[in-house]
Amino acid sequence: MTHESSPHRFYYGWVVVAVTALTLLVSAGVRSAPGVFLVPLQEDTQWSIGVISFAVSIGLLVLGLTAPVSGWFIDRYGPRRLAIIALVLISISMAASAFIQEPWQLALLWGGLSGVGTGIISGVLGATVAMRWFVARRGLVIGMFGASTSAGQLIFVPALMLAATTLGWRASSLALSLVAMVAVLPVLLFLRNDPADVGQVPFGATPATTAPRAGAESGVMRRAVRSPVFWLLAGTFFICGATSNGLVGTHLIPFAHDHGISQTTAAGMLALMGAMNFVGTLGSGWLTDRYDPRKLLA
Repeated sequence: MTHESSPHRFYYGWVVVAVTALTLLVSAGVRSAPGVFLVPLQEDTQWSIGVISFAVSIGLLVLGLTAPVSGWFIDRYGPRRLAIIALVLISISMAASAFIQEPWQLALLWGGLSGVGTGIISGVLGATVAMRWFVARRGLVIGMFGASTSAGQLIFVPALMLAATTLGWRASSLALSLVAMVAVLPVLLFLRNDPADVGQVPFGATPATTAPRAGAESGVMRRAVRSPVFWLLAGTFFICGATSNGLVGTHLIPFAHDHGISQTTAAGMLALMGAMNFVGTLGSGWLTDRYDPRKLLA
């Protein structure tokens, strides 16, 4: 009997989905902060846009490099522990950023600590939770996680812009640090690594299906890098990340500011992108459960 055929028993995996979505939302909000803070930071410190962008670039690079490593650790120590570590790193980086005086400090915090923290969360946390807790509705859950990331952009960009224009970017950075630290609490209280931790099995599981557990498979990465499909997907996500998170997410507001468009209006543009991404990712997750993902990607 599957969990889908036992509608009267509450499935704890949906609580895990909610907590994971909140974690992804906060991580996305932190990743959107450099694009919002770039102009106020430049005006405050008189550093060049190039110097600040270099720190942001380091953060994006570290984020990408962290994902495979964090996947290895999540497989062995579980999503709960890694999510807590990531949120603490994010909180520390945002709090310390409020007191920076030199460019190398910005590179260390925005590029190093924040890059590692957001890389742990955005890289594989959602996928791991979906694979461990769901057999049925897995595509929908992954779509929900993508939507929560988009919601982070939708919510945090205008909120951070309002805070930066009224309180200053340093105080806003401290506020963002507090948000990340508060997000640790639901992870501590409610996030669980596997269905077995609460006496359940993956949603939709049958005797013929099992969910991956820590250390269940070895050599996955070695097999993946030999597959052309892996590199095709990796290249696709690289282009998407470089253009959306890298170019547009970081430089749209400064670009608009240089061309006479207010920062608030530009932040609204980014928020609108987040809203459209929310609809697209949630819808694509629902469609993935019903249609060939290759056709949807094409």
